[in-house]
Amino acid sequence: MDAWMFGLETPLMAALQHLLDVPDGEVGDKASAAGSGPTRTYVRDAHAMAATPADVKELPGAYSFVVDMPGLGTGDIKVQVEDERVLVISGERRREEREDAKYLRMERRMGKFMRKFVLPDNADMDKISAVCKDGVLTVTVEKLPPPEPKKPKTIEVKVA
Repeated sequence: MDAWMFGLETPLMAALQHLLDVPDGEVGDKASAAGSGPTRTYVRDAHAMAATPADVKELPGAYSFVVDMPGLGTGDIKVQVEDERVLVISGERRREEREDAKYLRMERRMGKFMRKFVLPDNADMDKISAVCKDGVLTVTVEKLPPPEPKKPKTIEVKVA
């Protein structure tokens, strides 16, 4: 079935699909180094970002980022702030390898994942917390308090 059947035929989806369909031989070769094609890192990051859904909520005193992370421990997840205002959630889900087991079907997504969010100006970069509970990662970024409204300066009028 094609994407147009589900109403997903948008320029963004077409660009993501193009990046995901680039064969290994065409990525990272001399043509890509010359700037005519995407680099392997760019394709990997685009795929990781496209495959990592997230919910973003604005609360009265904070921003909340919620990402499903089933089966991952705290050592498999990284939460970082880049370039002062970019929140990056990344990590890798690995498949357990056993010599005495043979996979009959592999449907769960494995590999690297990543999401980047540009934080607003009122986000307090010193008050970021992350909690992973029951396979759901919640990153909370507190808001800065609103600036105090400036009171008008009263000037006394003298009678001459």
